[in-house]
Amino acid sequence: MQWLVLGLILFLGVHSVRIVADDWRNQTIDRIGLGAWKAVYSLVSAVGLGLIIWGYGLARQSPDVLWTPPVGMRHAASLLTLVAFVLLVAAYVPGNAIKARLGHPMVLSVKLWAFAHLLSNGTLADVLLFGGFLAWAVLNYRAARRRTPTGRDDGDDEDDATVTATRGPSLAATVATAVVGLGAWAVFAFWAHGVLIGVRPFG
Repeated sequence: MQWLVLGLILFLGVHSVRIVADDWRNQTIDRIGLGAWKAVYSLVSAVGLGLIIWGYGLARQSPDVLWTPPVGMRHAASLLTLVAFVLLVAAYVPGNAIKARLGHPMVLSVKLWAFAHLLSNGTLADVLLFGGFLAWAVLNYRAARRRTPTGRDDGDDEDDATVTATRGPSLAATVATAVVGLGAWAVFAFWAHGVLIGVRPFG
């Protein structure tokens, strides 16, 4: 369990710098350069993610069960994760209405993904993992909304936000977002989740 906790601290910690120390982040980038910052950021993220995967796998071998969710929670989780996949895709498809309306679909996707898995899992490791990501997503969304009061993403998606603001969202892009998101969810739910995680949601 300690490796899971350490991984969460590293991964969520480095992803929380903009939430708690945005000025320090900008000063550090100015001092060491954007390339060096991204290198350190990526390294810490990779180590943290690896520890999360390893620690969670170890914790699942001897789980500390806190409660047993009812079967109906699995169906609710499946529906929520479907929406989460669409939101995740919306973060990358240019000019879709979902991103134009919500502004930060990736963070919302993490919220739904984490909440869904809290509903359908009841071990201590699940609470730490998905509860940690849910708390991070809530705080990150609030911080992002403060940085961009208009609701649009900032940073790497600036060009997309400008196009969306001037031309309006595209129906074709929005439909493509929904179709790709649904397809990705189906592949993951009916095949990849079982192969990668060892649990088949519909098995």
